[in-house]
Amino acid sequence: MEDSGKKIKIAINGGVGFGAKLNSKQLVTISKYMNEDEELELTTFQQLYIEIPEDKKEDIIEEFQSVGLACYPVGNFVKSLRTCNFCKGEEEEGMPVAIELNKRIAGKPVPFTLRPAYTGCPIGCGEPLVNDIGVMKVKNGYDLYIGGKAKGKDARMGTLVMEHLVPEKLFEVIEKIIDIYAEHGKKREPFFKFINRFGLENLKNQIAV
Repeated sequence: MEDSGKKIKIAINGGVGFGAKLNSKQLVTISKYMNEDEELELTTFQQLYIEIPEDKKEDIIEEFQSVGLACYPVGNFVKSLRTCNFCKGEEEEGMPVAIELNKRIAGKPVPFTLRPAYTGCPIGCGEPLVNDIGVMKVKNGYDLYIGGKAKGKDARMGTLVMEHLVPEKLFEVIEKIIDIYAEHGKKREPFFKFINRFGLENLKNQIAV
């Protein structure tokens, strides 16, 4: 790819599905926008970072989406949903719920990068308990955790705030949590620090309304 001026970074992946995978058509499409010596950055959140010409951003994103790639902004936004690999099938593992949740929240602007995670069973392969917002499917309901932190000497598990939610209630509550964080969070304030300052009980009272 020839250099055509200013570049911007976007995040891409194969979307929510059975494992974090890319097919050959997607790889070929991605490679069109890379020079031979360029590298892709693979994040811990199942995303690839790629730099593309800013003046061709919309056209390139449209091309990526045409081959099944999902595209997201990079920076202080809600990350795409980190998931497990859905090992037992679509309905049993709740994939439609994960796809819909990702569609509703990924890319929303927030004070600091927000990492949501989802797992289809209590084994927890999607690591929901150590991310900002975590969803665990348990039998026919969904348990919601918030405030987890995976790194650092102050790493901690998230707090269970609601259990046995039906999908629509799950979507409603998570969207409300993100809206509260977006409104009341300080610039570059990590979510777990926001909870400490805002108050867990205060947050729980507001999302229970």
